[in-house]
Amino acid sequence: MFDVVIIGGGVSGMSAALLFGSAQHKPFMADKKIGIIVHQKTSSLQTAVFNNAYGIPAGKLGSELLEESKTQLASLYPHIQQIENEKVLEITGEKDNFTVRTNKNHYLTKNVIVGIGAGNPFTIAGLDEFVMPHQKAAPEKNRLQLKNEDYVVKPGIYVVGTLAGLRSQLVIAAGSGAAVATDIMTLWNDNKPVQVHDALPKE
Repeated sequence: MFDVVIIGGGVSGMSAALLFGSAQHKPFMADKKIGIIVHQKTSSLQTAVFNNAYGIPAGKLGSELLEESKTQLASLYPHIQQIENEKVLEITGEKDNFTVRTNKNHYLTKNVIVGIGAGNPFTIAGLDEFVMPHQKAAPEKNRLQLKNEDYVVKPGIYVVGTLAGLRSQLVIAAGSGAAVATDIMTLWNDNKPVQVHDALPKE
């Protein structure tokens, strides 16, 4: 049983995974099991070049960021389980008892974070009632989002990135993943607000 399964290895999903990973020494994270299904084939980063994203060198390729983020996660936070070469087909169940079914396996989890992008059609069964036209994309692009309130689709299921109804900008997507990770960790921390910062040691 996972505590969280993140679906999607793009900007928003990896941002959430990195935040969970970096909180590993917090007392409330001691027994938490996090997994990320790092499906990246349909990520918009595959064809992106970045010149306007804070902290990213000009000319950086999105395809490079995708691979580098997986390496960074594995290197710094190997306790976060990366699940490769699987595509999610269906989510069933309720909070604390979800089943995420892929083309190769199924995973039990207490919470789910969905970050697969806003492409049409939406291909994960079980969330059909929440699918709606994207409210911040040009109508001719025919993008979709999941209906949500502050990233919550329904108890235990969160949505991040463009699928949450956000505009397609790397820094916006990254922020949404970090926001949801800290929201979930705040719940685990008896509702005491959580931020996760790394800092240089004090002299």
